[in-house]
Amino acid sequence: MKLKLRLRIAFASIVVGTLVLGLKSGAYYYTGSIALFSDALESTVNIASSIATLAAVWFASKPADSNHPYGHDKAEYFAAVLVGVMIVLAALSIFHAAWLGFTGDDRPDYSLLGIGMNVAATLLNGVWARYLIHHGKSGRSPALVADGKHLMTDVVSSAGVLAGFVLVLATGWQVLDPTLAVLVGLTVLWSGWGLVKESVGGLMDEAASSDVLDKIRLLISEHGEGAIEAHDLRTRIAGKSIFIDFHLVVPGDMSVEAAHAICDRIERAIVDDVPGARITIHVEPEHKAKHSGIVVL
Repeated sequence: MKLKLRLRIAFASIVVGTLVLGLKSGAYYYTGSIALFSDALESTVNIASSIATLAAVWFASKPADSNHPYGHDKAEYFAAVLVGVMIVLAALSIFHAAWLGFTGDDRPDYSLLGIGMNVAATLLNGVWARYLIHHGKSGRSPALVADGKHLMTDVVSSAGVLAGFVLVLATGWQVLDPTLAVLVGLTVLWSGWGLVKESVGGLMDEAASSDVLDKIRLLISEHGEGAIEAHDLRTRIAGKSIFIDFHLVVPGDMSVEAAHAICDRIERAIVDDVPGARITIHVEPEHKAKHSGIVVL
């Protein structure tokens, strides 16, 4: 995905988040529902996370330099961790609001306008969340995917809150309102934990998936004609980049030029089939063969 498009998407998330916050705040204003208040409170986190995402996408796009020779791709993971932490803080604020609802005597009011505003906010969030996840995955942007997953959690919780609020009005059971807020808080808390866990995996140089590893092994085997074997294959993911390194064993009497030509052929094949691949190949003579790993066809 081109940088300008990613930046536009990240900026649009801020605009969408602001609109959703306005709609949800209006829903709370017209109803006085603690559950709808907790729903609106989560939207403040959406805006903050979108700002963090915009900054991360911009910083991660900076080219490699002398201080960061492998690039700045991991900046997006820091943004995703920050979003996760903010989600957890939002959950704690929701629990506080729910407690006030349990101990207070205020009752929510029926408002068709308030309900309509919440429905509009939920639909807007749902459409935008799917857009973010789709373009984040296709563009290999962890920050955009994280933002989309967060919004999708918000959509689910908003739908539950809205259904519960209608139930409160229908039954008159006031206790359901703060109870729904607690459920929203738990959902948000779970979302934040999952996001932090996933992002930390990226910061810890998590390996590529088994499918990608199988594809890399096959490409080396198919395009390494002239070599004997490849072993010690390692990968690590950093944002949209996949760093790949392995040892390639060639005949001891092969010239440097011939060995280099094999490496070039393998690199081209991997780069063409594995987006974001950055490859390092260590060439070894025949007596270094381990007789394991990847057999060259």
